[in-house]
Amino acid sequence: MARFGWAYVDCADSGGDGGSGSAGPAYSLQFVTASGGGHTTGSAHLTYYTSSHSGIGSPGHTLHLTGTLRVKGAISASSFHYEDITVIGATGSTYFGNTNDDVHIRTGSLTVTKTGWGTSTYILSASAHDESVRVRGFGGYYYQVTGTVHTVKSAEYIIGVVQANDVTIRIPKPSGSNTGRLLIIKDEMRNRGTGSITVTGSATGFHIDMIDKYILTGSYPAISLYSNGTNWFVF
Repeated sequence: MARFGWAYVDCADSGGDGGSGSAGPAYSLQFVTASGGGHTTGSAHLTYYTSSHSGIGSPGHTLHLTGTLRVKGAISASSFHYEDITVIGATGSTYFGNTNDDVHIRTGSLTVTKTGWGTSTYILSASAHDESVRVRGFGGYYYQVTGTVHTVKSAEYIIGVVQANDVTIRIPKPSGSNTGRLLIIKDEMRNRGTGSITVTGSATGFHIDMIDKYILTGSYPAISLYSNGTNWFVF
């Protein structure tokens, strides 16, 4: 039985239509041509650079495609950089961000509709033209107070009190992110008796209608408040 070590074959690359070979500009990726027969060629529209290239202003190890890319399947990348977006079409659920400190900013108007509705029949509409937000139906976060002391949290909007004894509601400072904030506090007890609800500041230095506190008594009392950034006011 014959044994072979190694062989070296040196073939001249004729390129073109004269035989098998490769052709194309520098850095181009090779692909089999339509004529087949082992012919490969490259294009300046599909290139790969192992080092930085001043002509394209990109770092090394970069694949460049000029034209349209069609992918059947998923694309996985550590980051995406978009220069121009004309249309985004998607079906199913989409998720953005994965931590509480993620920030998603968009410029322009936003409209949320139901399937089959037009943009004029909105559920939520935020207009960049007149700087307004419109909603078809609105529900603020509701919190029920069962104890005798409650400090209002940033997520709370409607506060219902079901504690029969005296209750103290401590509202936050009106400045910062609370500027322009609305609060509704409502007594939901049918028979409160002699108990009362005291609405006061959780910190010193601000007032409610220029007084230190409001005391709600009687049958099903309520109070609506807004902040101007310095104090709270009843409306």
